[in-house]
Amino acid sequence: MTRKTRNYGNESISALKGADRVRLRPGVIFGSDGLEGCQQSFFEILSNSIDEAREGFGKEIRIIRHRDWSITVIDHGRGIPVDYNQKEQKYNWELVFCELYAGSKYDNITGEVYEYSLGLNGLGACATQYSSEFMHVTVFRDGYKYSLEFKKGENVGGLKKEKAKYDRTGTTIYWRPDLEVFTEISIPIEYYRQTLKRQAVINPGITFILEDEESGNTEVFYYERGIVDYVKELAGESAFTDVQYFESSAKGRDREDKPEYKVKMQIAFMFSNEVNVLEYYHNSSFLEYGGAPDRAVKNAFLFAIDNYLKNNNKYNKNESKISFSDIQDSLILVSSSFSTVTSYENQTKKSITNKFIQEAMTEFLKSQLEIYLIENREEAEKIAGQVLVNKRSRETAERARIDVRKKLSGKIDISNRVKKFVDCRTRDISKRELYIVEGDSALGSCKMGRDAEFQAIMPVRGKILNCLKADYENIFKNEIIVDLLKVLGCGVEIKTRHNKDLNTFSLDNLKWDKIIICTDADVDGFQIRALILAMLYRLTPTLIQKGKVYIAESPLFEITYKDKTWFAYNEKEKNAILQKLQGKKVTIQRSKGLGENNPEMMWQTTMNPETRRLIKVLPDDAEMTREFFDLLLGDNLQGRKEYITLHGHEYMDMLDVS
Repeated sequence: MTRKTRNYGNESISALKGADRVRLRPGVIFGSDGLEGCQQSFFEILSNSIDEAREGFGKEIRIIRHRDWSITVIDHGRGIPVDYNQKEQKYNWELVFCELYAGSKYDNITGEVYEYSLGLNGLGACATQYSSEFMHVTVFRDGYKYSLEFKKGENVGGLKKEKAKYDRTGTTIYWRPDLEVFTEISIPIEYYRQTLKRQAVINPGITFILEDEESGNTEVFYYERGIVDYVKELAGESAFTDVQYFESSAKGRDREDKPEYKVKMQIAFMFSNEVNVLEYYHNSSFLEYGGAPDRAVKNAFLFAIDNYLKNNNKYNKNESKISFSDIQDSLILVSSSFSTVTSYENQTKKSITNKFIQEAMTEFLKSQLEIYLIENREEAEKIAGQVLVNKRSRETAERARIDVRKKLSGKIDISNRVKKFVDCRTRDISKRELYIVEGDSALGSCKMGRDAEFQAIMPVRGKILNCLKADYENIFKNEIIVDLLKVLGCGVEIKTRHNKDLNTFSLDNLKWDKIIICTDADVDGFQIRALILAMLYRLTPTLIQKGKVYIAESPLFEITYKDKTWFAYNEKEKNAILQKLQGKKVTIQRSKGLGENNPEMMWQTTMNPETRRLIKVLPDDAEMTREFFDLLLGDNLQGRKEYITLHGHEYMDMLDVS
């Protein structure tokens, strides 16, 4: 048998040329060949317009999102130079739109063209052109209108130049990202909104206009005072300090043998009980991963606030120091920095690595925060108090997490580990039903009345803790609640910021198809039912959302004539039955508690799938559900009194008022 081999020699090495350098490997330039990369290609064009506006040339940038996913960006800058370049012996349009690593921003250390620039690598306009299905460029400058057309990375017809009259110079670029390059080009409107809002925040005084052909809407983004106005907007009414704004500039170098460069720093922040945001920008680019500014902010804030706590004896004896997460929980901060030399992590510009920027910002922030905390004693005390509250809440949550995971994790033989729980035989989860019943007496009658093949019983001893008012530490100390969670098997859902790690919930681990709450049809039974629902609503709300939770209706009346019995679940049904039996001598008996019912009656009225009445618990309106739980079981005592006064009569037919 001969083995087939491929030749690997000098002719095996090849280089991509022209548009193929981008079209065949878009992920190298844009970070992805999917939607994220397509979005980055748009941002490259936008960046050039922003650089012009920030240098003082044109204060308005218009973006049009067309129905066919093509895009137009219009600015009123000086207009891209596209005519012949004697120095390079080429047309500038070739350098800008057909040459990678060509542009006007390489000498920005001197500040002659662009001092602080978003586009530094000379890749953006060319890479976006190469990756487009078509691109039309129109430039107004020097008394001329210049026109260029490209198709799939290739120029069509060269440069068209004609004398023109116009009100303003500027550049218009209209193009459609190519589906042969990107797997998806349908950039959602929300991306444009978010991007333009961020750019308006970081470039005060520049107006961004977004026209969406699909909806017909036009939106304007403008912030007169930039990050100061934005921080106030984020805080809303939740801030407990005034907005602070620090600004400085410095000169330095990342390494002794590297050139010196300039950096400008702007930081705005407030403290809030409800909102926490950290956003970093550099040369107008949003730094999703932060890098140098993020490390500077964390080091400086931790240093300054920890020093304040120590110097003012705020820590308890032997208490551990705060972490930055305790500060971040209440901090709204936006940082905008600019530098003449920038080391981006890659072309997508989501993180910067400049050592000098980090050092300069850290030292500047440390000194400014120290002065701020000394000169604003009242605010400093509020910040110190809130940070310590955050820290101690975090530590309590960590202790609770360890406790909960110890109690709920691992494979548990619930039939042995949970008191008085009675399991069913089938292991088929699609058939298993869990009845949560009221007390030991109900356990007995339900146990005898059930179908042991698929119905299990879990008794609740007395009224359980109100989970809407209790903190997590007390909830997970409650034996009844922990036992119920063990039986459910699906873990818990925790949504507060200090307890995210407590979230152990998995619907796949639920051991039941139906969870049925079965209590007496009296005031105590209704209250126990409400408390069980409140527990499920707070700790396992997905079970309610997925329709796994039911209420078993219990009859209020037994109506007997001779050897036949009818069950009525409310006054209306009782009257209807009596109407049918009019003239007959019937016996009407108020139904006893579940524990007093005989097994046959339990099966017929409450447990037999053919004859029982189950109410599926579904929060049709999540906000309404939350409001009613708060009203009926929360701290709103006055609201509860008013509701009972207005609506109490509507529930009277559910009670025995005779």
